[in-house]
Amino acid sequence: MQRLLNKINTLSTPEISLIIPEGQLEEKFIRSSAPGGQNVNKTSTCVYLKHLPTGLEVKCQIERSQAQNRYFARKILAEKLAKLYARQILKAQAEREKLRRQNRKKSAAQKARMLDNKRKRSEKKIRRSKIHEIEVA
Repeated sequence: MQRLLNKINTLSTPEISLIIPEGQLEEKFIRSSAPGGQNVNKTSTCVYLKHLPTGLEVKCQIERSQAQNRYFARKILAEKLAKLYARQILKAQAEREKLRRQNRKKSAAQKARMLDNKRKRSEKKIRRSKIHEIEVA
């Protein structure tokens, strides 16, 4: 039992090393509806966890034991948080890369193409103007 409580306090697996402060968690124990006989029907073995800053929710009723379900619920929540943080990091990197590409200097060929397109657009606009405007000017 003590070993299980130590696991609960520090969740570190090869994929995840994340410590979630207790103040950020809302924990409830609910009656399970899984197989497990009288133990499941009489005791609240299902664990509900909510991470308050992000709003992520986990409900775990894998085992018949409440302590084991607490461990698995925290593990699942830690995995979800790790994925969320990884996604945010990738998004920030993509944004930085996008800004870097936008701000780099354009090559001479790119500048020439851009000016050529501008000239063609202005010629189109001039051709669209009415005839009497051209004669006055």
